[in-house]
Amino acid sequence: MTAADERLVAALQAEHAAIYGYGVLGPKLDANTIALARAADNAHRTRRDALLVRLTSAGVTPPPTAASYQLPFAVTDRAAALKLAVQLEDRTAAQWRLALPATDGDVRKIVLDALIDCTTRAVGFRKAGSLTPLVAAFPGKTA
Repeated sequence: MTAADERLVAALQAEHAAIYGYGVLGPKLDANTIALARAADNAHRTRRDALLVRLTSAGVTPPPTAASYQLPFAVTDRAAALKLAVQLEDRTAAQWRLALPATDGDVRKIVLDALIDCTTRAVGFRKAGSLTPLVAAFPGKTA
């Protein structure tokens, strides 16, 4: 497996976790924010599916989704749901950012687009939850 494949596998695992997280947080959102979550969930499912095809086509056996994932905190209300959505986007963006140096050409474009998409969605959730700053100083950069 190439370094690029390894990073794409890590991104796939992040996409799996994000999809799980949106299933948990969705019921806590209101009519004004549920559309954001649905769009995010659909985007992550589309990226996951594309990664599955890309990895399989490259001869890489993609890891399956886990039965469940550990959430960083309980999602008991709208505020917690929006906070989790931001974390899901930030954590997924971090995996896509880590894939940048290992990729080139068309694959790097896919990776960069995914990083930008996650960052943009995180801004939408921060804005909906009145969380600041709206944009991370270095999107996808973990502390």
